[in-house]
Amino acid sequence: MSFVVTLISNPANPAVDGTLIQKVAATLPGERHHRWLCPGVAADVYTTQDLNPTETIRSIRDGLGDRPVDLFVQRHSTRRKKMLIADMDSTMIQQECIDELAAELGLKDRIAAITERAMRGEIAFEPALEERVSLLKGLDASVVDKVITERIKLTPGGSTLIKTMRENGAYTALVSGGFTAFTQKIAATIGFHENRANVLIEENGKLSGAVQMPILGKQAKLDRLNELLAEKGLQPDDVIAVGDGANDLAMLNRAGIGAAYRAKPAVAAEADMRIEHADLTALLYIQGYSVEDFVKN
Repeated sequence: MSFVVTLISNPANPAVDGTLIQKVAATLPGERHHRWLCPGVAADVYTTQDLNPTETIRSIRDGLGDRPVDLFVQRHSTRRKKMLIADMDSTMIQQECIDELAAELGLKDRIAAITERAMRGEIAFEPALEERVSLLKGLDASVVDKVITERIKLTPGGSTLIKTMRENGAYTALVSGGFTAFTQKIAATIGFHENRANVLIEENGKLSGAVQMPILGKQAKLDRLNELLAEKGLQPDDVIAVGDGANDLAMLNRAGIGAAYRAKPAVAAEADMRIEHADLTALLYIQGYSVEDFVKN
């Protein structure tokens, strides 16, 4: 088979059925057949003919209406990836860590507004991070553990995604514009091989209001991806990347598949794939894994 269209819904809200599969297949040229990846949740529709992925995605999406289904179109032969590189905040976890730290000082709304603008690409990431960190000056550094325990929630499907890819020989990297105080614990919990992030400077057990230079932002994420390609002897087509903010775009554009997860509009518009309904196991389905292949423990 030449090309494959993958249809994916949220496991908590299955929305892929035989009627939808037949409707999608009818829009494709050549000989077609389908395979269930998870009944009701995800399926592949194959065709023997070449497709223009962008045009095909647009055409199918227009026909979906309000059905809560994500989709991706790609060449079948290159779908399985050897590396995942992921953002953390609002991607592998459901919150923005700096916003939750700010909540401890009663500053969440103020800092979250800056975070939102930075993630949308409306303001530069690096000075925005410095401004937000400065407002945390004097916060007890031990609050990080409290925030992780009480406020941070893992994104559904993330642990299964990492464990399954690792079990199948892929390398996994968590590269965040957030902070090592969080990424080290989150990466260990989910199972990433490595984590990179910014370092909050402490003085006498309290945050100094400064971050260690240089700041890990958009360029640094791209740089780490390029370093990993060289270190592992891989090509961009071997990589799948996922993120939600403007500081992820260079990384997403460099990877063979760049997936925008619940992303800001400008990011979703540029990414190869938009995950708006499914959980993070969508990144397994688009690689051709079926639910029987998932590693959950």
